[in-house]
This record gives sequence, C-alpha cells and structure tokens, in this order.
Amino acid sequence: MARKTKEEAERTRQQIIEAARRTFHQCGVSRTSLEKIAAAAGVTRGAVYWHFADKAALFFAMRDASMSAIDQADAFLLSESIADPLDSIEQSMLSFFDTLANCAEIREAFEIMSFRCEYVDEFAEVLHEINKPCQDFLAKLKRAYQRAQDLGTLRAGLDPEALALDTVSFVGGLFNNWLASQPGEELREKVPAMIRTHIALRRGN
Repeated sequence: MARKTKEEAERTRQQIIEAARRTFHQCGVSRTSLEKIAAAAGVTRGAVYWHFADKAALFFAMRDASMSAIDQADAFLLSESIADPLDSIEQSMLSFFDTLANCAEIREAFEIMSFRCEYVDEFAEVLHEINKPCQDFLAKLKRAYQRAQDLGTLRAGLDPEALALDTVSFVGGLFNNWLASQPGEELREKVPAMIRTHIALRRGN
C-alpha cells in the first residue's frame, strides 16, 4: 500500500510539472499563479505546495525535465567511441537541435526559459542556474578541441580555447534564432548544414 501511495504521489508530481509547463508557455511565468497551475493539473493548491515550496521550485523542476536534450548531446560530446573529437562536437550539436525539433515538451521548456520568463524578484537568482549548462558546455568544448589538436585532426594554427568560445556563441545565436522561427522556415531547415560547415572550417587537411 505504501508503494502504491509513493507511485501515486510521483504521478501527481509529474502531472503538476506538465501543467506548469503548459501554463508557463501559454501565460508567461510572471502571469502564472500556483492556483492556475493547480487548476490546469486538476489538483488542489495544497497538493502543489505539498510537492513544491514555491513557483521557482516548480520552474526548476520543469527545467530539469527538459535537460534530457543536453544529456543526449553530452553523450556524443563525451563519447570515447568516436575517434575524432570534432565529430563528437558535430554530433553533439546535431543531436541537440534534432531533439528540439522532435520533442514538443522540451522545445516548450526552452521557449519558456528564453522568452516567457522575467528573471526578477523571486527569479533573480534563477538566471545563474539556468546559465550553468552553457558554462559546462564551454568547458567540455575546450577539452574536445584540445583533444582534436593533440590528435592532429584540428587545423593548424587554431586555438582550442578560442574555438570553444566561438562555438558557444555560434550555438547560442543559432538556438535563439531557431526558437524565434517557425517549423518549415529556411533557418530551421539549414541548421544541420550550418553545423557541419562550422566544424568543417576547423578540420585539418
């Protein structure tokens, strides 16, 4: 019986997170109250507070549920089974944008974090946490480019640290433009080719 109760509590928690994502996306974070989320989830306000201390905690739970896109991308970036680190970087970026294109829930979560949240008041400290994956990506890119240089697959004369910063800027700009565009638009269609070109410019002869 206790096991069933625990499973039911987890289902309710996930139900609230999904309702929060839908409501944040529709109304914006600042205009979303816990009452709205409770109504969308079909639970009481007390049930929301049972699982989450406040709206910021619920926002983080929604954000954590979207991190599978980054986890999948990291699996390529850190893979030891891919001989050329430049291929790892390329596959990592392709994987991330493929997930954005094919998973509506993850896409909505990133749209909320990018366009539908004001990082003020109770969310003033949230921005630092939101930016952590970008800093982690930068550190991993530096290691990958350094490995490529050590293996001789990186074009001569290029600096791994500068390349990592350039790639983070490239991905960040591409990500924001991708989110601001619509399915079927030229930008989204050209993303894979743009990524391959970005890496091709770094390959040795």
